[in-house]
Amino acid sequence: MIVPFNTLPPSSRIWIYQCERALSTIEQQHISDKLAPFLESWKRHEDDLKAAFTIKYNRFIVLAVDENFRDVSGCSIDASVQFMQALEKELAATLLDKMQVAYKNETTIQIATMADFKALAKIGKVDANTIVFNNMVQTIAAFNSDWEVPVNKSWHQRLLV
Repeated sequence: MIVPFNTLPPSSRIWIYQCERALSTIEQQHISDKLAPFLESWKRHEDDLKAAFTIKYNRFIVLAVDENFRDVSGCSIDASVQFMQALEKELAATLLDKMQVAYKNETTIQIATMADFKALAKIGKVDANTIVFNNMVQTIAAFNSDWEVPVNKSWHQRLLV
């Protein structure tokens, strides 16, 4: 069953899918039109999951499940990944590449490979205070506090020279 994202408890589990480019309004509507019925019918074995999604900065798709209501299973996680893979093809966009770093460059969001991010650090274009998006956070609570953070407060710190 789908519920509003802001109604899920802080302990809800999340998955963040990052697009290498900004998604248009039409693409975001397409995502919403596809995700809503998927989440409405998303199950753990034969049991409903209480799920939600949000799109942030026209670039990040965040799925969430209230595991206080019902734990998600490996099969249901696989189903969500398969859904996102199909969405990637429909949008001709990359959503599952975990080797890309999203960071803020003044007021815009930039994407770089890890190697390119290291190179940017080496020439001083990014540093410990650069805001990065830590897509490894696993709960809504962590999303709210540790998703958008300076490099020095994230695993990205290891990418600095």
